[in-house]
Amino acid sequence: MNTAKINTSLFQRLRFVLVETSSPGNVGAAARAIKTMGFSELVLVNPRFPDVLQREEAIAFASGAQDILASARIVDSVEQALEGCNFAAALSARLREFSPPLTAPRALAAQLAGDVSLNAAVLFGSERYGLPNEVVEKCNVLLNIPANPEYSSLNLAQAVQVLAYECRVAASEDLSPAGAGEIGFQGNAASLSDIDGMFTHLEQALIEIEFLDPASPKKLMPRLKRLFSRAQLETEEVNILRGIASQILTKRRRLDRS
Repeated sequence: MNTAKINTSLFQRLRFVLVETSSPGNVGAAARAIKTMGFSELVLVNPRFPDVLQREEAIAFASGAQDILASARIVDSVEQALEGCNFAAALSARLREFSPPLTAPRALAAQLAGDVSLNAAVLFGSERYGLPNEVVEKCNVLLNIPANPEYSSLNLAQAVQVLAYECRVAASEDLSPAGAGEIGFQGNAASLSDIDGMFTHLEQALIEIEFLDPASPKKLMPRLKRLFSRAQLETEEVNILRGIASQILTKRRRLDRS
């Protein structure tokens, strides 16, 4: 097991990711929201305005959290935004047929605070369209804020504030009883990029043995992603699954040559 030193503080382990945000004001307000709760890492994926962090509206809405804007990163893809993370949560008001397991902000916060091996990201979609399905499927859990069913519309920055608040409360209190959830051996949680690579490898193997028809894949891979998202895969488990996929591909190619 890797014994690399980890930062146990949730305030240093949690990243807030805004995907394709349109309004500079929402970016500034989100920066203010996370700073008031003690968090600092903000990443933007393809915002509408490339200079959003310097825009007057963003700076005005940040209202004293300009340091969060100054240190925020802008990246081209969700994969880049999740580099270094081994756990991701997607926030959406819309339930999906093949989404990862559904959880509430308070339950997520308790999980993140109680497991210091998790370097996590919470993803928020654009104001108009939310998060696309392919992004949600990359995540370990789907978050849903239990709002008024007759009017459940939350502003982006308000949603960020709710999540940041719940995580602050969980990080400030001992919410997990000693020994809860422990097993005899527990390895490091697999990174999201490693899990993505495993799914690609597994898909190749399933196509090779004709279990998966690439011309008509239907919902097999989304179902498998949903299945594995519940398992919270460790690095060694991902390596085992990739080893199985490699062996399938090797054996099949040998048969094809014989």
